[in-house]
Amino acid sequence: MSLYRNTVWFLKGLQEYTKSGYVAAERRFNAADLEVSVTGRSFIITGANSGIGKTAACEIAKRGGMVHMICRNKDRAEEARKDIVDQSKNENVHVHIVDMSSPRKVWEFANGFSQNHSLHVLINNAGCMVNQRELTEDDLEKNFATNTLGTYILTTALIPTLKKSQDPRVITVSSGGMLVQKLNVEDLQFERGSFDSTMVYAQNKRQQVIMTEQWAAQHKEIHFSSMHPGWADTPAVRSSMPDFYEKMKNKLRSEAQGADTVVWLAISDAASRQPSGLFFQDRKAASTHLPLAFSKSSPDDEQKLMCVLEQLADKFKC
Repeated sequence: MSLYRNTVWFLKGLQEYTKSGYVAAERRFNAADLEVSVTGRSFIITGANSGIGKTAACEIAKRGGMVHMICRNKDRAEEARKDIVDQSKNENVHVHIVDMSSPRKVWEFANGFSQNHSLHVLINNAGCMVNQRELTEDDLEKNFATNTLGTYILTTALIPTLKKSQDPRVITVSSGGMLVQKLNVEDLQFERGSFDSTMVYAQNKRQQVIMTEQWAAQHKEIHFSSMHPGWADTPAVRSSMPDFYEKMKNKLRSEAQGADTVVWLAISDAASRQPSGLFFQDRKAASTHLPLAFSKSSPDDEQKLMCVLEQLADKFKC
């Protein structure tokens, strides 16, 4: 079944996830959707110092938004902030240094932020693909700690703050790679079998999509969405997937093309009119499963995922 899923997914990707796929999809875009001012609205973007996160931050800053960049490396973050301010002519760009793989640090940031700031839009963009199984100082598998638990804690901790704002939104940058994975709630930290970082990442991204669906059902006041940016030429792709990059580099999207749907979901009225909890690709809701892939999980497994995440989050709560 995994061979079937991988083959169908790759063929789909060649048609839809590449630069040419974006150009084809762009023909149906409404340019007016992004011709808006977001002055007075506050945005958190994780992983905002490079790639899709930085591009999205810049586009939002250009439209007057207050941008809070969540980054791990202070020097790279400050350099990126300077670029964003120079391009956008908007000084309302702020850096917060947080390691998303450290649940205590995520809790600490979210609690402090909530006491001092309002928030309209959270963009969960930070992610990693560590190629060997590696444990954090909290004995958590690093990909899971960053991509899944970090995203879960930041979002749930900020939900009360989001609910105080008008038109609150949460966008999680997932991946079409999740289509090759069925939720495996019995081995969330990949302690069994061989460790395949690409499949681990895809499993994390499947978890993010399910989390988004669950949050949407629980919190009707907030508009939740997840999305696939396509195959984009970003520093993360070059460093984490060098073989894929070498084979596909001439077909990859630009960072701006990869970030387009993130920005659309974050600021457009058209996005807010879509049902909450959906998965988007190129400004359009997309299926979360390949045909005949048998990748749907049971409601019990999805609830179990949320329960395990809640228990882990509480364990590290400040």
